[in-house]
Amino acid sequence: MSAFERRIKEYADRAAAVQGEGLYFYLQPVEAVDGAWATVDGRRKLLASSYSYLGLIGHPAIAAAAHDALARYGTGTHGVRLLAGNTDLHDRMEARIAAFTGSEASVVYSSGYLANVAAISALLGRDDVVVCDKLDHASIVDGCLLSGAQFVRVAHNDIAAFERALRRAPARASRLVVVDAVFSMDGDLIDLPALVEVCRRHGAWLMVDESHSLGVLGERGRGIESHFGLRDAVDVRMSSLSKSVPSAGGYIAGSARLVAYLKHASRAFVFSAALPPASAAAVIAALDVIEAEPQRVARLHDHVRRFRAALQAAGLPVRSDPTPIVPVITGDDEGAMRIARYLDDRDIFALPIVSPAVPPRTSRLRMTVTAAHTREEVDRIAAALSAAWREVTPALTEG
Repeated sequence: MSAFERRIKEYADRAAAVQGEGLYFYLQPVEAVDGAWATVDGRRKLLASSYSYLGLIGHPAIAAAAHDALARYGTGTHGVRLLAGNTDLHDRMEARIAAFTGSEASVVYSSGYLANVAAISALLGRDDVVVCDKLDHASIVDGCLLSGAQFVRVAHNDIAAFERALRRAPARASRLVVVDAVFSMDGDLIDLPALVEVCRRHGAWLMVDESHSLGVLGERGRGIESHFGLRDAVDVRMSSLSKSVPSAGGYIAGSARLVAYLKHASRAFVFSAALPPASAAAVIAALDVIEAEPQRVARLHDHVRRFRAALQAAGLPVRSDPTPIVPVITGDDEGAMRIARYLDDRDIFALPIVSPAVPPRTSRLRMTVTAAHTREEVDRIAAALSAAWREVTPALTEG
């Protein structure tokens, strides 16, 4: 058996064992979404693992904008943006993102993953140094590896470790620090004010992935800089467009010179087809809605505080971070999967996260609440999760 076949067999065997116990919850076919509810295999389930933090999927203004773009431009474009694939709609989308983020310009890629990989690999070269948080998203890691730069990973949110890494960088090396604003599996924030000072002290550029903070943190959901009262603190702003913004793609925002460079030097822009027009129109409309309906951000934060407080009162080990991502860590895979089964039996859609998506022995339920939930639904999720924790975790300890 070749190494390829052995590696594939190991994963196939692992999946088969979990499926055999009725504990496989991935790739479920969602048939319809209605606010905080989804229909899955004919069953209506309350969503508790959604990335749609502001509950904008299905918003009539966003759907209408996508429909109008589909009628005018069609289902796709004529190719890559540099050649025949650019439209006035794409230009307006990028201008709207720049305005929302307080940047001079932006460039949009076909996914958030590609935005990170494209920007990092285009900015860095063999003689440069890039420093990342150990818990950064996989797309950041892949971009750093692809760049060929000296790649340094430091302990999570350890600002002193960032400073040591930058101090040790060769004098002539260009330095880039890349971090998540909100860490996608833990729900905590990077210490941005402290990191900004370190980067400025050492002449390093700072790139921040706002995929889980756009629409969540700051005034009217403008992100982590607004949350901390900072302005022009980040050199390279990045976010996906498929979470609080209910579309597809990912952007890089920053100076006009940076964006012009990326549009001509980043391979994922030069060699990838343009974002479908309906998706581009949805981005513009979604940012308009986020600005026009600030009550969604306020409602989200009310639900976050309510949910975390209920879990803490029930004895679950959760923090008080100001984000809708609430990790409930069981440690082993089985515990996470059995809690997911308990919730699924009660029509609550919550997914277990196991390695390699998270480090070994940190398996968890990645729970979320959104602006689409009612307070009663938040309470229902919290009560069911607390009951599942009481039932499942003692059995794991005894085992």
